[in-house]
Order: sequence, then structure tokens, then C-alpha cells
Amino acid sequence: MARMAGRRALLAAPVLLAVTFGVFAIAALSPFDPVKAYAGTAGLTASQAELDQLRANLGVDQALVPRWWDWLGSAVTGDLGTSSVMRRPVADVIGERLGWSALLAACAFAVAVLAGTVLGVLAARRQGGPLDRLVSSLAYTLEAAPAFWLGLLAIWFFSVRLGALPSGGLTDAGSDTVTFGQVASHLVLPALVLGVSQLPWFFLYVRQGVADALAEDPVRGARARGLAERRVLLGHGLRSGMLPVLTLIGSRVPELITGALLVETVFSWPGIAAATVQAATSVDFPLLAALTVLATAAVLAGNLLSDLLYGLADPRVGFDG
Repeated sequence: MARMAGRRALLAAPVLLAVTFGVFAIAALSPFDPVKAYAGTAGLTASQAELDQLRANLGVDQALVPRWWDWLGSAVTGDLGTSSVMRRPVADVIGERLGWSALLAACAFAVAVLAGTVLGVLAARRQGGPLDRLVSSLAYTLEAAPAFWLGLLAIWFFSVRLGALPSGGLTDAGSDTVTFGQVASHLVLPALVLGVSQLPWFFLYVRQGVADALAEDPVRGARARGLAERRVLLGHGLRSGMLPVLTLIGSRVPELITGALLVETVFSWPGIAAATVQAATSVDFPLLAALTVLATAAVLAGNLLSDLLYGLADPRVGFDG
């Protein structure tokens, strides 16, 4: 296990380097001027000399390779630069938002995995039955539904129509303190929406995996020996059927990040994804570069996690093979 993780870490280094270089290459080719975005309305009346001085202060007057190399050298020491839109160090911006994004992603992933597993097992037990047809139809419908549309629909129904849950933010309007109760109530809708947007894939994988496992000879033999249906379903069908789901966990990380980008924006959740939108719309390349690297690292870590889980669940899979 340690050897495989070490190999993955060595392979991740050139990938992250290529991603950071790609971000700065796109910045160099972009028609947007980060200096004008930073200056705002003041840039309309500023002289060319003042704009050039600001360009030098921001370090955007350098060529592509020197600018990327300087940023990389600073990033290795923990200095990710200064966010031009938030006027704060990038490390501070990420540090105060990363926990909220992790909380949202963890709750959403738990909703998707648990609900998808339970519904998948129940549907596989009675394939072609009413529950199977109903949930499968909903799953295929949700696959095509954008996360932002689900978010707007949830706000309209639960917040506007029912008034049961807050429509966005982290705390109640006018509150200057963050309490557990307020965070929990504001977390419900975005976590459910993000979790429901990921649920169809887990449901379909579990349903197919458990259905295939229940049709295998060992399961038929267990039933012939008179084992209880619950033991057959949970001990044989679910254990074998869950193996493909472990590989799905890593592949869903990019979709989870994309979905979080939309959900955090719709619900005004103060996470990393919302900062990514601000960085992109404000041409804040130091912040955008750091967030892109963070997202890439999350994808690589998700793929490694899925391989480790699969290897632990199935001893036949070698970690060093």
C-alpha cells in the first residue's frame, strides 16, 4: 500500500506542474487585463504610467515562464501570492474557506453513497418491481438535471413555498455569530442538492452490481442451503456488488467539484467553489492558479483512495502489482 501511494505521489508531481503551467499559459493568452480588473473604476481615469506601475507591482508584466517560475518558487515555501479581488493572501482565503467546502462535500457524499446504496440494494432485490422502476426512472431523470437547476427548485419549494429551510448563506440574516444550529439548518439544502445530483450513479452501480452478484452460483448455493434472505443479500450480494462502487468514488470527485461550484454559488455557501467563481470572473489568476492546483490534487487523491479501498475490500487485488 505504501509503495503504491509513493508511486502515485511521484506521478502526481509532474501533473501538478503541468496544471500550474497551463493556468499561467491561459492567463498569458487571455484577452482580459488583470490590472484593469484589479483597479476597477479607478482604472478608467488612471494614466498609462500608473497602470504600468500597478502591472509591475502585481507581477503581470513578466513573460510567461519567469512569471510561472517565480510563482512556483514562492508556492513551494507556502506563499501563494495575493488575491487581487479579495486583497488578501491566497493562503488565507483558501484556509478560511476550505473547511466549509469539505463539510459540504462530506455531507453530500454521505447522502449520495448511503441513499444510493440502500435504494440500489432494494431495487436489485426485486428487479422489475414497482420500486425498481420508480427509482430507476428518477435516477435517469436526475442524471440529466443540472445541479444549479436542482438548487433553484429546492429553494423555491423548501424556502419560498414552505418556508421550512433557509435559502442560502451560512448564518441567519443579521447574525454576527456562527452557531452550530444555524450552520446545520443552512447546510441541509445545499448538501441534499449536491448529494442528490451524485446519487444516480451510486444507485445504478449498486443496483447492477448487487443484481449480478445475486445471480452468481455461490449466492444460489447459499439460498439452496436455506440461509436467510437478509443474510444472502447483505453477506453475499452487497459485499460483491459494492466492489464496483469503490472505483466509482474516485471518478466522481471531478463531478463533485463541478457540482459544488454550482451549488455553492446558488446557495451563497462560503466555500472554495464560490471563491473559484469570483477568481474567474475577476481575472484573479493567483487565486485561480492555487484553486486549480487544489482541485487537481483532490482528483488525484480521490483516484488513489478508490484504488486503496478496492484493494482492501478485495484481497485478490495486489497493491504492488
